[in-house]
Amino acid sequence: MKVAIAGGTGLIGTNITKQLLNKGHEVYILTRNPQNKQDSDGISYIQWLTSEAEPEKKLEGIDGFINLAGESLNSGRWTEQKKKEILDSRIDVTKETVRILHALNKKPSVLINGSAVGYYGTSFEETFTEDDTEPGNDFLADVVARWEEEAKQAPAETRLVFSRFGIVLSAEDGALKKMLPPFKMGIGGRIGTGEQWMSWIHVEDVARALVYCLENENMSGPVNITSPTPEKMNSFGRTLAEILDRPYWAPVPSNVLKIALGEMSVLILEGQQAVPQKLLDSGFKFEFPHLHEALYDLLKR
Repeated sequence: MKVAIAGGTGLIGTNITKQLLNKGHEVYILTRNPQNKQDSDGISYIQWLTSEAEPEKKLEGIDGFINLAGESLNSGRWTEQKKKEILDSRIDVTKETVRILHALNKKPSVLINGSAVGYYGTSFEETFTEDDTEPGNDFLADVVARWEEEAKQAPAETRLVFSRFGIVLSAEDGALKKMLPPFKMGIGGRIGTGEQWMSWIHVEDVARALVYCLENENMSGPVNITSPTPEKMNSFGRTLAEILDRPYWAPVPSNVLKIALGEMSVLILEGQQAVPQKLLDSGFKFEFPHLHEALYDLLKR
């Protein structure tokens, strides 16, 4: 397959590129600055989101498109301006993705558009699957719902997948890397009540799941990209401390995080129990379905 990736140089994009290359696929990475990147075997860099860019001219004949681009949720306090940037970046890149697909003479067979389990809102009690069709009522749920709605403008002949990501675990970047320092120093502990759910997934399973969605025609609509065994934050912290052979004792009160992070504290203090029912029902096999083995692989290998 020939696969275009927007956001291909980020954490998920880098890992899915490796998976695609290992399976013999060709990858086209869309970037604002292709001049400072070097094409290599199986990878081509194509300019987009600039006034002179016409990526559709170089993407004719692609089989799939993966859109992972957008402003990071963790890149700063959620001021009104930051929230606008988070929403606008996702809407703008998705509009451009849709424009490119319509401009192609031969439409790709599949579009995987980035999304998040934040669609469901937060809950301490409910379990969410792809059958839950009503978005939550907070900022993230609104962003995800509008993001997915924009992607629905893609050509009718292109199969559409909404990859609703949970918290992606990687030793290289992301949430786990930010959590490690206090635990390594021996001062890790419960965050907030510890009863909030964490729908996590190993980064390698993210990449494998996305390739699976590319290659399997039965995968469409929302797909939860999460481990089948979500954990409560207290359990997550204890497991992390055990893997690192460090104590687990110093709680971080909710009000401290709310003062420090503002509205962004919802990413840590609240969560949802999201289950990847479509992947499980279709026969997808997770390499790291359980937290202990996932953290051990990431931190001890």
